[in-house]
Amino acid sequence: MSKQSAKTPILMIKSAQNILILALFAFPFLISAQYTEVINSNRPGLSVSAYAVGKGVIQAELGLLYEQQDHSLLQTESDILGADLALRYGFLFENLELIYEGTFVKQDRIFLPFNTEDSRTDFLRNRLGFKYLLFDPFKDPDKNKPNLYSWRANNVFQLKNLIPAISVYGGVNYLFGDNPFYAGDPELSYRAMVATQSKVNSRLVLITNIAYDRISTDDPELSYTVSLSHALANPRWSVFIENQGIKSDRYADQLLRGGVAHLFSENFQADLYLGASFKNTPSRIFGGLGMSYRIDGHKDEVKAIEDQDAGQNGGLIKRNAMKGKGRKKGKKGSGAEDIDLGPTKKQLRQLKKKQKKAKKDEIDF
Repeated sequence: MSKQSAKTPILMIKSAQNILILALFAFPFLISAQYTEVINSNRPGLSVSAYAVGKGVIQAELGLLYEQQDHSLLQTESDILGADLALRYGFLFENLELIYEGTFVKQDRIFLPFNTEDSRTDFLRNRLGFKYLLFDPFKDPDKNKPNLYSWRANNVFQLKNLIPAISVYGGVNYLFGDNPFYAGDPELSYRAMVATQSKVNSRLVLITNIAYDRISTDDPELSYTVSLSHALANPRWSVFIENQGIKSDRYADQLLRGGVAHLFSENFQADLYLGASFKNTPSRIFGGLGMSYRIDGHKDEVKAIEDQDAGQNGGLIKRNAMKGKGRKKGKKGSGAEDIDLGPTKKQLRQLKKKQKKAKKDEIDF
């Protein structure tokens, strides 16, 4: 191999890094990511949320997987056992996230016509990249307050809910030597993606991903993923359904997944999923279980008083405003993931009573 060809991958990495850094600092930093009080995991599906985990947050998402494949043309049967891991870190500012994703598998195949077997082991996925939130329709809390007079208004579909949060992703795939799953591919290739996320209503979230993967190889891959997640009556439980389409010269398919996740605490979630393909070259049936855990080092940034907007310190002074309020023994929150369920009907009635009473108590000079 010539010295010139050896330098080419290094030059490509440096060029990609320079472009990525330039792009990141060219965007305005007025956008704030939607840090949540509870863990915001991409599991159990493969779709990627538009939102970052938040500055100072380190999050691990890992699981075990099993898949059975039968290829009608090659006349093979396969059992695949593996593990996947995603590490997410929010740093520098709220809307930037560093992500590592890895999937390591062992595939045992039987060639039926010859009654022979073989086995191959390596990474199906091994990549590192950055995700950046470009646009958040919910960044202004004043425009997204719940309606205190209508429970229905907070829980029915509204057209504005379809306006999605949008993020972009750029990353690098790396192969350790000769990978049997990607024979002939170079060690380095690139991945680009656009991710969107819409809150259809208070319980339903729609995520879409469009990705162009293994750029600079002979078989680049174009794919889309559409995922719909629904929080149940007990918001610690959520279910999802997901469709993924893959198109490349090496492999093309349509996959369907579905599963359930349970939030045990603000920082810990467990999940289970099942899925299948729509064709028989190969036919695929797969499933897995996993967990997500975060170390929450997020801190709200202190804003200087001269930088704060005026008119945010309340209205008229109330008669009993200076009276101390006793502590109430409230129950801990239910831990809904990334979804604002809004006030209940009972809470709305209580708020209306408080507002009427407050009007009577206002001091009128």
